[in-house]
Amino acid sequence: MSPAQSAAQTPDVPESQRISRTVLDASDISRALTRIAHEILERNRGADPVVLLGIPTRGVPLAQRISARVAAVEGQSVPTGSLDVTMYRDDIGLKPPRGLEHTDIPPGGIDGKVVVLVDDVLFSGRTIRAALDAIGDIGRPRAVQLAVLVDRGHRELPIRADYVGKNLPTSLAERVTVHLTEYDGTDAVLIADTNTPGVN
Repeated sequence: MSPAQSAAQTPDVPESQRISRTVLDASDISRALTRIAHEILERNRGADPVVLLGIPTRGVPLAQRISARVAAVEGQSVPTGSLDVTMYRDDIGLKPPRGLEHTDIPPGGIDGKVVVLVDDVLFSGRTIRAALDAIGDIGRPRAVQLAVLVDRGHRELPIRADYVGKNLPTSLAERVTVHLTEYDGTDAVLIADTNTPGVN
């Protein structure tokens, strides 16, 4: 995702027309990521088979934070990288051009590994579909799992997250925005009412 948006995108709406509220603060986000890290270890019986790939932009620092928590529990580092899905999206040509992000596959690759994709918000599922296509061009993992900080519903594809920090039922006329210290100077998840339905 671009630095200025979460999984939901809406045209700019004047601030006076928005009613935003915080649904997760820094402590909530920290607890959610700690829980996700423990769930990853439990499901995969340790850290050995796991590779974490964050989807830019905010999925990357989330993956790094989860990796740090896993390492703190297991006493070993977890291969962590990033996966740009820009060229695999099915809306290329339908929206304004977006800049390419960075793909960084950890040494050792992903063949035979359990790849955990990490993103900030799960919405329609189209970003994750693009990520699966991108992974297919890189290697053949043993399994692919998905961890998201927020699942806001409104799926358009049969995709679900294995690890969820917060299930957040929303309407299409709401915008979910994730702020992370690495990009925004603070940690928070906000939801704002707008007059325009969101699309992804």
